[in-house]
Amino acid sequence: MSVDRQPFPTDASHAALLRLLLAHDGSTTRLCEAVALEPMQVLLHYQERVTDVPQEVREQLGGQHWLARVTSLCTSEGKVLMDNLSFTRLDAVPEWFLHKLDEGRAPIGHMLSSLFVRREVLETSRPLQHMLWKWVGAEDLASSRGYRIVTPQGPLMLIFEVFRAAITEHPVTP
Repeated sequence: MSVDRQPFPTDASHAALLRLLLAHDGSTTRLCEAVALEPMQVLLHYQERVTDVPQEVREQLGGQHWLARVTSLCTSEGKVLMDNLSFTRLDAVPEWFLHKLDEGRAPIGHMLSSLFVRREVLETSRPLQHMLWKWVGAEDLASSRGYRIVTPQGPLMLIFEVFRAAITEHPVTP
């Protein structure tokens, strides 16, 4: 799939939308689908089970084994609404969740709806952020955020994501 990835607009007319996107604490997948009026296509750039992760991943998630994953959520026309880096603690997720992750096609937001989760905003380090930029380019800290997904059993995922210009191309009308 050929993709169109543009940085989030910096003009004042998009400032309120950006604040809303960055403050949203629900499924960003479902948010993107609601704005685009279509299911998101998952473009998997990288996915690997790893034991070597940045120290902040170890501190925030615990565990010894993680799934590192870089994806883009795109429209059917290949317009990127967001790029994502995630680390999932492998010993903290159900087997069906791992199976879906290994397939590499399902948006994480759809899978999380089956689990009781909450999101905690996190500051992320430059080395962790660079792990996303090296796959998708177009560094954009102003339109990015980091957070941790937590279940009642403990931390599950660490996510760093960036919103892209295509999310502004779908006007929200009554």
